Amino acid sequence: MTALAKNRRVLLGVLTGAALMSAGCVTINIYFPAAAAEKAADRIIDEVWQLKGGVPSSPPSPSSPSSPSSPSSPAPKSDKPAAK
Repeated sequence: MTALAKNRRVLLGVLTGAALMSAGCVTINIYFPAAAAEKAADRIIDEVWQLKGGVPSSPPSPSSPSSPSSPSSPAPKSDKPAAK
């Protein structure tokens, strides 16, 4: 094998390796809307509270606004678990 053929073979190997490595580094970005992610997180937290026996407090729905001083408004959310 001549030196030129050997150099071509090495160059071909290096280029093939570089192409394979760059093809393996493809990143796929997925967009998650913030509102949907927050709603899903709230739902999961409420499910966990139900499994633990606590009473989750849900925020008032946007279609039925109520004042915070209203006696029918739900209790504010607390980070502390409910006492048994």
